[in-house]
Amino acid sequence: MSGRDSAIDKGMNPVLVCQESYACGGSDEAAFECDECGSLQCCRCELELHRQERMRNHDRVRIAPGHVPLCDSCKRDGSCSVRVRAVVRCQGCKINLCLDCQKRTHSGVNKRKHPLSPYPPAIAPQDSSVSAGETEMEILKAKLDKVCSFLLVDEKEEMQVKNEEEFINQLGCRADELLKVVSIFGNTGEGKSHTLNHTFFLGREVFKTSPTQESCTVGVWAAMDPLHWVVVIDTEGLLGAGTHQGQRTRLLLKVLAISDVIIYRTHADRLHDDLFKFLGDASDAYMKHFTKELKATTTRCGLDVPLSTLGPAVIIFHETVHTKLLGSDKPSESVDRLLQERFRKLDLFPEAFSSIQYRGTRTYNPPTDFCGLLRSLEQQLDNNTTRSPRSAGVIYKALQALSDRFSGDITEEFMASNTFFPDEYFTCSSICLSCGSGCKRSMNHLKEGLDHEAKHRCRYSAQYDNRIYTCKTCYEGGKEVIVVPKTTYWYGNQDPVETVVRTEIQHIWPGSDGFLKDNNNAAQRLLDGPAKAVTSWLTDQIAPAYWTPNSLILKCYKCAEEFQANDTKHHCRSCGEGFCDACSSKTRPVPERGWGIPTGARCSPGGGGGTLIARRLARLFRTTFGAVGGAIDIPICLVKDAARPAYWVPDQDISSCCECQREFTPRLSIHHCRACGQGVCDDCSQERRSVPSRGWDHPVRVCNGCNHKTWRSLAGQRSG
Repeated sequence: MSGRDSAIDKGMNPVLVCQESYACGGSDEAAFECDECGSLQCCRCELELHRQERMRNHDRVRIAPGHVPLCDSCKRDGSCSVRVRAVVRCQGCKINLCLDCQKRTHSGVNKRKHPLSPYPPAIAPQDSSVSAGETEMEILKAKLDKVCSFLLVDEKEEMQVKNEEEFINQLGCRADELLKVVSIFGNTGEGKSHTLNHTFFLGREVFKTSPTQESCTVGVWAAMDPLHWVVVIDTEGLLGAGTHQGQRTRLLLKVLAISDVIIYRTHADRLHDDLFKFLGDASDAYMKHFTKELKATTTRCGLDVPLSTLGPAVIIFHETVHTKLLGSDKPSESVDRLLQERFRKLDLFPEAFSSIQYRGTRTYNPPTDFCGLLRSLEQQLDNNTTRSPRSAGVIYKALQALSDRFSGDITEEFMASNTFFPDEYFTCSSICLSCGSGCKRSMNHLKEGLDHEAKHRCRYSAQYDNRIYTCKTCYEGGKEVIVVPKTTYWYGNQDPVETVVRTEIQHIWPGSDGFLKDNNNAAQRLLDGPAKAVTSWLTDQIAPAYWTPNSLILKCYKCAEEFQANDTKHHCRSCGEGFCDACSSKTRPVPERGWGIPTGARCSPGGGGGTLIARRLARLFRTTFGAVGGAIDIPICLVKDAARPAYWVPDQDISSCCECQREFTPRLSIHHCRACGQGVCDDCSQERRSVPSRGWDHPVRVCNGCNHKTWRSLAGQRSG
């Protein structure tokens, strides 16, 4: 007969009694279980033992009816994290044992005779109890043996799991199972992967660990804990070496946003400021950038379980060797208050987190005890008041939405920031080309049809001519109508900018050309165009005020015949309206308008004043030179400066070709590239391309540099 059968047959008391015998002699009924003492304790022993300073912060729980303690042998091996309960207590060794450990440690001749007390409910036949225990342990181990981690997101923030189905298959769960997420953070080399392996997976190396100097975790890895129904996420360490540090840091906040509980693991003897700085900065960034996005994701994806806008619970897991745990030397003050004081001194307010809890353990001799950490985790996981469990599909959609929203390269200039999560990690990186102001919207907002929005007002730039014209009359009537300057619109005696439109300065964003279609190049388009258009434009500039501008004359005032491109428009010197040649063949003096007898004698000023003198000068040019070529040549000399688009570099500021650097001479003429506005020689501007962003919808002169840029842009669009 075995020692265990003997003990049971002798009717050993199955009631839980104090296992310490420190103040009671071992006769009182147990009321507490102290995990760090590894024993059940009566009220007197619990009080006396934990008055000692080194034991004051031990984690203990009050025993409830039917309580069964943990296996002490598992705890010494550092593998009690899955809550393997004891089946018997060895009265000889004074320890609690699960069936697996009882077989392993008491198979020798001497220990086999130790008396064993079964824990309630009383276990009857030995064979049936061992069979049930073995089956439970085997099932547990079999489940954990199947668990393996997988790369969820790489260091460049690219999702490595392509869809929800693949995510569910990798986890090994059902699509309808409700899960929570636990993730871990901390500096590199703090043992984050080791902590997860021993807290959730009985010490099995689900997440890779390494004794080398190189980081063993790159990117974000995930695994499923089948006992707690938790998605466990391992992250890269902070302060590590490597490229893409900005993107790696931003990735941490995405993981934090989808987590229900996060563990901040630190092995430092004292809590450093970088811990509080990380949590404080993460809280600010979460509230500023992620709260709104999580709400939008719930609506956009039609999620059954709304994503909580309140951040996860935080457990600071602090392991020390040589120093006391936080609060052990100040028993009158709560640990939570001490944490709040540290945050306050650094002017940090981690308001995004649902709670921040301190869990410390002092390791006098390895291995590390993770039992207290697991208990804190289980308490948080059981709390569904702020964050509810959800399916794996919902978890994946949330991470995918955040990855789509907050992605892209981060320039090195932001790496020197004094915060872990600068705004530039999450806001649009576009910069106004005119004033240098940044866009304040979230990243990738253009995909949702939202235009750029600047942080500051813009300033005018002659290079981009970033003026917007709106109809003044419409504006006064409560409407805002943008008008685009075109060749026909700008004909006339008065500049519309001074009379009929309002002018606003607008930002210039990279890749946008919406309002740059005009660039005030109407006059230059005329100079580049037909002689008749130039003559018409010049005529309008010097015409009497009572004449109808050529741009407004679309048909003959008398016969209503529409004017064609090559038709000549004639103005009646009396009424000022436009007529065709057939309807204006008569001539006579109009002295009331300043037009005297047609004898060539000097006419009186009349009603036209100085404008008639300008008008006669134009007639003199045409009659003297008599050819279209002269009509073009003279206006170009007179109006070239006035006609030049604002973004063109003035001739007097150009000394050499922007491409070949040859100096301009009377024999080497200056030409302007219609794309960049720089001065260029004829040899370096042989190509012709349309430049819609500058208002040139037909092929015009461009320099070699802009021509090559155009081709590269087209090639990039085709490859994309």
